[in-house]
Amino acid sequence: MEHRAGFVSIVGKPNAGKSTLMNILVGERMSIITHKAQTTRHRIIGIINDEQTQIIFSDTPGIIKPKYGLQKSMMSAVNESFLDADVLLVVTDINEKHDEADVIEKVKKYTGPVALLVNKIDQSNQEAVTERVTNWQKELNPTVIIPMSALKDFNVDAVLAFIRQHIPVHPPYYDKEDLTDRSERFFVSELIREKIFQCCQKEVPYSSEVVVISFKDEPEIVRISAEIIVERDTQKGIIIGKGGLMLKKIASAARYDIEAFLQKKVFLEVFVKVLDDWRNKDNYLKRFGYDS
Repeated sequence: MEHRAGFVSIVGKPNAGKSTLMNILVGERMSIITHKAQTTRHRIIGIINDEQTQIIFSDTPGIIKPKYGLQKSMMSAVNESFLDADVLLVVTDINEKHDEADVIEKVKKYTGPVALLVNKIDQSNQEAVTERVTNWQKELNPTVIIPMSALKDFNVDAVLAFIRQHIPVHPPYYDKEDLTDRSERFFVSELIREKIFQCCQKEVPYSSEVVVISFKDEPEIVRISAEIIVERDTQKGIIIGKGGLMLKKIASAARYDIEAFLQKKVFLEVFVKVLDDWRNKDNYLKRFGYDS
């Protein structure tokens, strides 16, 4: 058999289940998962390999109308994912109430194979699923429509079968042992940022960024120093909390997950720094790994 390899982009509105799907497909925790929308900011690569195939997944930020510099960068990452995709997975929530015209507009310009995934069907009924499938067939006429539940791992095999059928004959793009093109430092920062989303409310998580400033892998322990970046002093106060309790809660929860990820004991120290309006400033966005 000839070897197949290709790039698969996962796109859709915020909170549709793209990151959950990515993590299940890859079999590793690659992307932040919370109940809050717009938690994914970067295009995150996850790779699965077998003897005859290599599938390179891109989990992308949810498609929105950008309001500030950071969101413009996020949408730039989405647009790039359309350009090099051999297969497109469009994830839609069965309960989605928002206008998806912006998703439809982008997908209609894509000329490759498209799988429309109606996600979270475990939260619905057959009548609603049939209605959504019919509507999407009229709106988009994709290559295939697959009702599924990423969280319950239902019909994920059908998604993989579609991908394997449509990716091109090509040698591997990455080493067969690779799981991602991202560094351990990147995933450490994402795990800390995930805890901010889980522990803090309102605008604070969306105004926060995490930078790993030191990562020392010693024989018995990994010593990590990180900064949580916020835009205002009031946000810094919320992150730190009364008597430093919130910061301790975030750091403790993050350290637990980082140890599981690195499979090693971790010493983690976290500081909080204010950079006024960083989400709109090109120099900060570039420093934090975003394209302005």
